[in-house]
Amino acid sequence: MEKDVIRRHAAPVPRYTSYPTAPHFTERVDAATYRSWLGRLPRDARLSLYCHIPFCDTLCWFCGCHTKETRQYAPVAAYAGALAAEIRTVGGLLPEGPEVRQVHWGGGSPTILSAGDIARLAGALREAFRFAGDAEFSIEVDPRMLDEARIEALADAGVTRASFGVQDFDPEVQKAINRVQTYEETEAVVEAFRARGVRSLNIDVLYGLPRQTRDAVEHTVRKVVALRPDRIALFGYAHVPWMKKHQTMIHAEELPDVVERFAQANRAASILVASGYERIGMDHFALPGDSLAVAAREGRLHRNFQGYTADAYDALIGLGASAIGQLPQGYVQNEVATGRYRARVEAGELAVVRGFELSAEDRIRAYAIERLMCEFRLSRNDLAARFGDEAEEVLEEAAYLAQRDEDGFLAEEGDAIAVTPRGRPFVRTICAALDPYFMAGAARHSVAV
Repeated sequence: MEKDVIRRHAAPVPRYTSYPTAPHFTERVDAATYRSWLGRLPRDARLSLYCHIPFCDTLCWFCGCHTKETRQYAPVAAYAGALAAEIRTVGGLLPEGPEVRQVHWGGGSPTILSAGDIARLAGALREAFRFAGDAEFSIEVDPRMLDEARIEALADAGVTRASFGVQDFDPEVQKAINRVQTYEETEAVVEAFRARGVRSLNIDVLYGLPRQTRDAVEHTVRKVVALRPDRIALFGYAHVPWMKKHQTMIHAEELPDVVERFAQANRAASILVASGYERIGMDHFALPGDSLAVAAREGRLHRNFQGYTADAYDALIGLGASAIGQLPQGYVQNEVATGRYRARVEAGELAVVRGFELSAEDRIRAYAIERLMCEFRLSRNDLAARFGDEAEEVLEEAAYLAQRDEDGFLAEEGDAIAVTPRGRPFVRTICAALDPYFMAGAARHSVAV
C-alpha cells in the first residue's frame, strides 16, 4: 500500500472494544445505578464474568493495563480477599435464574495469585453465581511466574482456555520493553497446560515495539506457530505515555514509524494465514475448528473489553479494581485505585464509580460499529429490521463515507456497505467517522495501524 495512504489514515483512534468508549464514561452512572441494573436482569440472562487482578511481579514497559508491580504477596492476598467480598455482594444482588456461560480472569497477571487464592476465588464465583455445565473459563497467563502448584490449581478450578503473553522473542526487543522471556520457558508452560487437559490455547504477539523489525516479528510468529495454539492475537503496540507513565521508559526514537508498523503487521498476518490460521476481525487469527473461527464464519462474532469473542451474553459482570461491566442499559466501571476499591467492597458496598447509560441512538451506533469491527460490513436490511427508521441516520452517514472514499476502503455489496480487504487495516478509522463522541472529545488514543 502507498506510504502516503498509510500515513494519512493512521491518525490515533479508539480500539472500539465498546461504544461509547471508556473516556466518555461519567459519574452520573454510580453504584446506585448499577444496583438497579443488576436487579432488573432477566431471569434467563446469560452472564459473562470478568475478574481483574491488577498486580505483576515485574512491570513490562509496553503494558497499557491497570496494574502495579509488587514483590510482596501480602497486597495480592489482601486484594484477593476484597475481590471475594465483591463477588459475594454482586452475586447477592442478582435475581434468581441468570446463568454464567463464560469467565475470564485478566490483569495485570492473574497467575500471580497463589494456588490457595486461585482455589478460593474460583470457589467464591461458583458459590455466588449459577454456572452453566459447559461454561468456559479462560485466564491470562504470564509463563515466567508459574509453578506446578499454580498450574494444578488452575486445572482443578476448571480453566478451559489459557492465554499466554509472548509479545516478541527477540532478546533486544525484550530488553527494550523489560520483559525477558525465552521460547523454552513458554513452550514448557504451554505443554504443562496441555498435559492437564487445557486444550484451548491463545498466544498474544505484538508488533510496533521498540527495536522491532520485520525479521524479528517473522521470527517470533514462526516460533509461535510451532506451538500451534488455537488462537493468536496480533496486536499493535499502543504507545500512550501520557496515560501510562512507565511507558516513558521506552525510547520513542526506537519505535518503528507507521509505515514500518504496517509492514510488520502484514508480514505476520501473511505467515499466519499461510500456516492455516483464519483471519478474525482486524487482529485475531484462529485455526478453522476453533469456536472463534466458527463464529466468524457464521456471523456470530462479538467484541467486548477483552477483544473478539464468540460469547453471546446478556450482561458482562466486571469484578475487581478498574473492571468494566456491560449490562442491557449501559456500561459501569469500578474504582481504579486498589486501596479505594478495597475500602468500598470490604464495607459491603458496590465498587462502581462511573459508567454510561445508552440512548436509543447509542445502541444503533454501537451495533453498527461492532458489525464493522467483526464482519467488515453493515447491512441496511439488518439495521432496518433491528432498529427501524431510527437507523436511517447511521446508514446515511455510512453511505456518505462510501461515496467520498477515494482510497478503495469501502464498497457497496448488495444491501451492505462493506470494508474492502484494502480498507480492513483501517477499520478503526472508518468506525471513528461514525462516532460523534470521538469527533467532539479530547481523549487521546494510539495510532490506527
